[in-house]
Amino acid sequence: TREKPFTCTECGKGFSDKSNLRSHQRTHTREKPFTCTECGKSFSQKIGLHNHLKCHTGEKPFMCTECGKSFSNKSNLHTHRKIHTGERPYICTECGKTFPRKKNLQSHQTVHTQEKPFTCSECGKCFSQKKNLHTHQKIHTGEKPFKCNECGQAFLRKRNLLSHERIH
Repeated sequence: TREKPFTCTECGKGFSDKSNLRSHQRTHTREKPFTCTECGKSFSQKIGLHNHLKCHTGEKPFMCTECGKSFSNKSNLHTHRKIHTGERPYICTECGKTFPRKKNLQSHQTVHTQEKPFTCSECGKCFSQKKNLHTHQKIHTGEKPFKCNECGQAFLRKRNLLSHERIH
């Protein structure tokens, strides 16, 4: 094993060179010196900024071998793969519902807290989840994205289309 003469005064972790120690110390200081000139988002590591820039260039070098969908970073590909494996490691302690992504669980949990942070600017109605606000806003725009292939009737919600299709 390599010698690690550079030690973090905060947690005692050792590093083989000073630049790795400095990089690590930003986890304690929360310093983010690498900023995207495109959108202003900041990162603690240079590699974080490098990976982020791909979302602006449209570069998606990480491809799912299962379905061919491409991603700008390895982390998003890894998360996507759970769709194919059926892996849903995030569990709601309140109701037992499972999710493939942590952010899906966090979004779901607002249902139990009665928290409704998403407000319709048109009518003031509040929602616990952003997706429900987006669906609701279509009422105001008149958008009905789900169309019956049989008769052409359009619906605001997919479940309404599926229910309608049973009559044909």
